Amino acid sequence: MIPYWLLFLFASGAVLGAHGGRQGRWWVWWTFGAVLLLVVGLRDHVGCDWLAYEFYLERAARSDFSELWALSDPGYQLTNWISAQLGWGVYGNNVLCALIFTIGLFVFSRQQPLPWLAVAVAVPYLVIVVSMGYTRQAVALGFVFWALTALESRNLRRYLLLVALATLFHKTAVLMIPLGLFLFGRGWAARAFAVVSVGLGLWAAFLADYQDTLWENYVQAAMISQGATIRVMMNVVPALVLLVFWNRWKAAFPQSRIWFWMALAAIACVPLLTQASTATDRIALYLTPLQVVVFSRLPVLATASATRNVLVAAIILGYGLVLFVWLNFARHAYCWIPYQNHLFG
Repeated sequence: MIPYWLLFLFASGAVLGAHGGRQGRWWVWWTFGAVLLLVVGLRDHVGCDWLAYEFYLERAARSDFSELWALSDPGYQLTNWISAQLGWGVYGNNVLCALIFTIGLFVFSRQQPLPWLAVAVAVPYLVIVVSMGYTRQAVALGFVFWALTALESRNLRRYLLLVALATLFHKTAVLMIPLGLFLFGRGWAARAFAVVSVGLGLWAAFLADYQDTLWENYVQAAMISQGATIRVMMNVVPALVLLVFWNRWKAAFPQSRIWFWMALAAIACVPLLTQASTATDRIALYLTPLQVVVFSRLPVLATASATRNVLVAAIILGYGLVLFVWLNFARHAYCWIPYQNHLFG
């Protein structure tokens, strides 16, 4: 468990070092980025899907470059193929995927008023659980983080491109395309046409052949995802916080209308749990940036510095509790414990 706690303590300590909400020293970001590449990328038999990822690598190694695009999630097949051709094995692919996830997380976090607090919030679940256990989804989420930064800057073209790249790694990322519809302002009709066109194109390219299977597995078969309720509620809490403080929020962050709609989507996931637990769990994964953005901005809304400090401490302690509970009580935590690394194997 020690490596996981060190990651969290590193990010939490950096919050204290970034006085007044500044980005912090550049070398701290580079150091933590390198640590993530080593810890996440070179993990050894960490995560419950390790054997499946070895199978993906072997399949990609036997495939020609032209054949990769006919396989599911071709972006992930491509990184596997590159790693196999270079003789890097599953570890090389994991490093490439960890690099994409880390870049997305850092780009997103550095746009927040308290960047290191954003990273600290992400470590317990998004870094430790998702990036080490669900590689394809982690890469997709890395691109989604980057895409949301573009969307908040009103760059719809870049947003659609990055979500399209995310879809190459996990087809469910196409669910983020409709969020572009909530970018209001002049030229709304043209933007709506672009969103719908890209969404339909991605659906036809990556999901059309799988839609019947996905519907049967996730909805009709009523697949149950262990821990889905907890993960959904982790999004509901920041969603409620945002809605309660919405008037002050939009005054402080006028370009953040998209978070209002993501908050509503997070709350809408609650009744869906009883109908399609696993499908809802997949949707909730792409709503997890809500946790990062709300809790890294909430202290800024405080008018008194003492209140801000208390909020920062409470958020860090809260996510420390999340990490403690997951490591000690999560049903599948045994797949992460003990942590092993290829460098020391």
